[in-house]
Amino acid sequence: MASSASAITTVFSRLSLIRLAPKPSPSSPYTIPFFSPKPKGPNPKYRFRLFSSMASEPKESPANNPGLQATPDEATMGYIMQQTMFRIKDPKASLDFYSRVLGMSLLKRLDFPEMKFSLYFLGYEDPASAPTNSVDRTVWTFGRKATIELTHNWGTESDPEFKGYHNGNSEPRGFGHIGITVDDTYKACERFESLGIEFVKKPDDGKMKGIAFIKDPDGYWIEIFDLKTIGKVTADAS
Repeated sequence: MASSASAITTVFSRLSLIRLAPKPSPSSPYTIPFFSPKPKGPNPKYRFRLFSSMASEPKESPANNPGLQATPDEATMGYIMQQTMFRIKDPKASLDFYSRVLGMSLLKRLDFPEMKFSLYFLGYEDPASAPTNSVDRTVWTFGRKATIELTHNWGTESDPEFKGYHNGNSEPRGFGHIGITVDDTYKACERFESLGIEFVKKPDDGKMKGIAFIKDPDGYWIEIFDLKTIGKVTADAS
């Protein structure tokens, strides 16, 4: 009987180490592993919250991505991803590349004579739908999603001492690339090759088949992929 009583005492001692936690709400701030602390307040309802349940959550859920906000703040509901800016050496070369090679349209140009620079906004929008008034067109442009902004500081195109801009892919690394979805990666790359475009990676190079990287005139990398193959290429990572 003494040994049985001792065993029972040991079991209850171990069970006492387990903390019961309240049922978490979607906005619960708790991040302590395995269990949440007991909240203050009358008659709380408790249940275990084991982190092993995260395995059943989508990889993109807040439970699997510490720091991710589950619901965007209402104050951000009108926000959009509007532009990515590249500094360029020669607007003639860059405009030719982004319009002729990649098929973008010039949506708006802004010139700042006092500060001696110009901005070129390009994207996959129909410029015919832009307002005719210049100010209204600026506002319209800044309401388009996923545009690129090419910044030209006057004089760099003819300056023999200008060495160009850092593209982010050599040390110290930072910015990587932008991505363009095409109808067919292989056909697109055949065309790029015929146009003399420089490749970082052709579709069949390396382990990730079906994805390519090209360079623009300033050396910035551009990823090329299509919707027919991107799922297969990234299946193991999904």
